[in-house]
Amino acid sequence: MPPQHLTIALAGNPNSGKTSIFNNLTGTRQKVGNWPGVTVEKKEGHITRSGYDLTIVDLPGTYSLTPFSIEEVVARNFLLDERPDVVIDIIDASNLERSLYLATQIRELDCFTVGNRNEGMDQLLEQAIRLAESTAPPARTRRVKYSADIEEAVGRLTVFMESKTDGRLPYLPRWVAVKLLEDDAIVKERLIAAAPDAGRQILQAAQALRKHLTDRFDEDPQIVMTDERYGFIAGIVREVQTSTTQQRVDVSRSIDLVSFFSSGPCSS
Repeated sequence: MPPQHLTIALAGNPNSGKTSIFNNLTGTRQKVGNWPGVTVEKKEGHITRSGYDLTIVDLPGTYSLTPFSIEEVVARNFLLDERPDVVIDIIDASNLERSLYLATQIRELDCFTVGNRNEGMDQLLEQAIRLAESTAPPARTRRVKYSADIEEAVGRLTVFMESKTDGRLPYLPRWVAVKLLEDDAIVKERLIAAAPDAGRQILQAAQALRKHLTDRFDEDPQIVMTDERYGFIAGIVREVQTSTTQQRVDVSRSIDLVSFFSSGPCSS
């Protein structure tokens, strides 16, 4: 029986050690080129492990999945369009809050994700494979919970979207609702492309909710939601912080609490 195939994406901030991990995992079995249509370098490696042919993709280093840079666009598009079986998120202990911001956004995409705990390459791959094999990953994680007004708007828009598309959107409805409230231009384009008629109605509803939130907070909802993500992350860091003169943190504990072991391949 031929080996089964899994695609594993490596995500992380710039200079987080992600590419070193990619090199350690793949050795010389790499292909280097550019991502389609852009000059951002694409690295892909192929190895065999535990009966699987693994394609390991080194995503561009990013601080978020909000598409302000071409690297962020490339990374998010890969997660949305290619839907890797597992994402390995590299957490940089020296910049924990910044690393966890990216982790929370991957979590909102509902990707199968494992965090690198410096346990060794073999253990990291085995953990990723076990997660891909699992049909019922442990529900021990948290997603960002926004303030009551934003959660209400997200919920209303999600329900409206599902009623208009009969659940046929290729993306996770809650994630789309969050992005529309943030006025994400690329997500709006994708929505219209996926459901032209319903998409226009959904965009009108999103715009009305954005206005309501702007009036409520006297601030652009995107800024409010970004601040609330960082508030969520600060709470996680406080929870895992060890009271010493150096204020050390338990990175493994923070990994478990934030984004890992979601319910399926990205945004399915």
